[in-house]
Amino acid sequence: MMRVANRKVIYRLTWRSLKANRLRNLTAASAIALTTILFTTLFTISVGLMHTIQNETMRQSGGSAHGSLKYLSDGEYEKVKDHPLIKEIGYNVSVGTADNKAFLKRHTEIWYSTEKAAEIGFTRPSKGRMPEAYDEIVADTVTLDLLGVPHEIGQKVTLEYTIEGRKYSREFTLCGFYEGDPAFQAGMVLVSRAFIDKELAGVTRNYREDHDATGTIRADIVFANSGDIEGKIRRVITDSGFSLNEKDANYLMYGVNWAYLSTNFSPDPQMVVAVLLAAILIIFTGYLIIYNVFQISVSRDIRFYGLLKTVGTTSRQLRSIIRKQALYLSAAGIPAGLAVGYLLGVVLLPFIVNVSAYKGTTSVSANPVIFAGAVVFSLITVFISCRKPGRMAAKVSPVEAAHYSGKAYNPKRASRRSENGGRLHRMALRGLSRDKKKTVIVVISMSLSLVLLNSVYTLSKGFDMDKYLSKFVKTDFLIGHANYFNVLNGFHLKTDALSESFIGAVSSQPGFAGGGRIYYQLGRSTIHYTGNSERVDPQAGTEQDLQLFGLEDFPLAQLDIVEGTLDIDRFKTGKYIIEGMMDDDYGNIFWERGHYSVGDTVRITNESGTHEYEVMAKCRMDYSNHVRYWGDFGFYLPAGEFRSIVPEPVVMSYPFDVDDAHMDAMETFVKNYTEKAEPQMDYESKLSYEGEFVKFQNMLLSIGGTLSLIIGLIGILNFVNSILTGIIARKQEFAMMQSIGMTDGQLNRLLIYEGLFYALADIVVSLGLGVLFSFAVIKEVVGNLWFFSFKFTIVPLLLAYPVLLLLSALIPHAAYRGVNRQSIVERLREAE
Repeated sequence: MMRVANRKVIYRLTWRSLKANRLRNLTAASAIALTTILFTTLFTISVGLMHTIQNETMRQSGGSAHGSLKYLSDGEYEKVKDHPLIKEIGYNVSVGTADNKAFLKRHTEIWYSTEKAAEIGFTRPSKGRMPEAYDEIVADTVTLDLLGVPHEIGQKVTLEYTIEGRKYSREFTLCGFYEGDPAFQAGMVLVSRAFIDKELAGVTRNYREDHDATGTIRADIVFANSGDIEGKIRRVITDSGFSLNEKDANYLMYGVNWAYLSTNFSPDPQMVVAVLLAAILIIFTGYLIIYNVFQISVSRDIRFYGLLKTVGTTSRQLRSIIRKQALYLSAAGIPAGLAVGYLLGVVLLPFIVNVSAYKGTTSVSANPVIFAGAVVFSLITVFISCRKPGRMAAKVSPVEAAHYSGKAYNPKRASRRSENGGRLHRMALRGLSRDKKKTVIVVISMSLSLVLLNSVYTLSKGFDMDKYLSKFVKTDFLIGHANYFNVLNGFHLKTDALSESFIGAVSSQPGFAGGGRIYYQLGRSTIHYTGNSERVDPQAGTEQDLQLFGLEDFPLAQLDIVEGTLDIDRFKTGKYIIEGMMDDDYGNIFWERGHYSVGDTVRITNESGTHEYEVMAKCRMDYSNHVRYWGDFGFYLPAGEFRSIVPEPVVMSYPFDVDDAHMDAMETFVKNYTEKAEPQMDYESKLSYEGEFVKFQNMLLSIGGTLSLIIGLIGILNFVNSILTGIIARKQEFAMMQSIGMTDGQLNRLLIYEGLFYALADIVVSLGLGVLFSFAVIKEVVGNLWFFSFKFTIVPLLLAYPVLLLLSALIPHAAYRGVNRQSIVERLREAE
């Protein structure tokens, strides 16, 4: 085949064809833009959510380093710091902890850090500078608040600390500070190099022997990327001549930052399926309109393509013209879709974050992945959509094109006679049946948004607040240290105890109706099996660690007894114990995890000795009566007995009730108290959980409603496009009907009938699919959620149908008036 240099001609034909179809271009570009909006919104929310989770977890883990090498000497640090895998490294020297009484409830550490280390660890001062002189320090604002020091450079700060058993109390000058982060598990004070050179000059670094970290170095390492962090840090250790075996003399301890999703990411199959279904839905929705636009365009211009074939244009070149038109339209629609979709994602992301475990500031950046992903998926949708219309244009012959009328000739239909054939509604029905495929596509695209809207509403109304609250809340309020409620931090230290001042404050408020302490043993307790030992993990032997709780009367009365009988008076004699049992989200007890039967003897050993108790009953371990980061094995004692056998009893939480008239006032008081008086304390309440529940419903309605609106706009745009292009393509037909007596009013009513028939078809399809989806998907799949109660409804559909009927009548009327301005003679001549 002879090659002809006709690329410029093809481009010229493509461009002129576009210029001749301005209305089609606007419709197609709008469709591409809406499709891009959907993809960009999805990518913005997904990437933003991952960044938010990762950044929030970094704040909780204490820095952005990929990993750390711990308890190094200067010589060990020098050997590893120049490894080629390391992009950045932070040098930190441990001084110890601050012993001030003000830090009893918040552990505060003293370090020397280089400026790079401070940047990596989020401790670089936002006001002032890094310490240089011997007596200069940098501190966070939460630490300064606990000491009562104003946030001003030059303020004097007294710190108490211990080095190798010697206690010190020195006055320092504040040279810089940064905003304290409540997510940090500890306060941080940075000292100067001059300070550690003097104070740690004679300190021996032997952490493996005495477990004293004073004077040791922590190297915070940043690699080029977060892929295989553990593998990289292990390679740094071995390449530098050190061992990974803790029994070896040259062993180096390391840690991997669990904040990076790549270190602990295991795809949730349900999440993967949900994302895939969302992508498929968006592609299908975009496909419906973009395909329809090009299909109608090709049908309308089929004679033009036939003429091109008569002058030598190949099928491949015709397909190329269609694809190039799609690319030009994409160049107009995609940028607009990216901008609007990104802004929409930024608006919707906080709704999702605020009902997750990572409440706080959302992290959204203009990540190239968002825009690249949206562009790729949008282009895929565009090319899939214009593929079949391109083949249609390429296959047509010049002879067929010359006689093309938009439908195949049917002799039976042509010879059919009817006395009622001239009635407008029958003519409208036959008009829709001319191109059944186009009609089906328009109906489906408009019905999708209605089905989605109804499904979102059914979901949101099916979330049962009573079921939700019963899972988390037994009393009106539950107060404790912030770390008790933060499962990522956990309740581990004596400083995590609930303060007596907070208990006193709430118990003195009007409306207080009773409460009680729940104690927890932080030290180790083990249990010796004399009962159902076959239930014990064989690797644990006959002893296993357990959680031990002590209950005052109020929380004792709140226990949900699932086996046996609770006699409170007998229980308080100190001879009995209650075994806690875990359950699933639906309240089913894991009986197989039980270790004893009612009546068995339990022997518990802790720091004070061995103690024997009889199992009186078994209770449900729930959110209100155990530590939340671990709760598979717990036992309950009366508070008096607990305090007598536990050397250092710690108050874990305090549940209490309030009379109905004072609920709002107590909520306000506790909220203000935990924000201002004791910010390290926190609380949960029925009102706060109700608020979380409403947030979750609003998030679902906001996101689902937005997607429904966008898909609905695509459906309406598809409908408008079908009506407009139908009117344009049938101008000669309408002119012929008018030439034999049809009036403008009759023609207008004919088009309105067609629009109303579209609407009726939408109503039938959306109602059928809505009911089917409600029972087959929502009830059968989502209905299994523990906090969901299926309630069938079609209220959104019934509210939407009048609007749909109105639009279906107005759009054809407006389209006909806007397009059909030529005279009958002018339109008839176009066929010649």
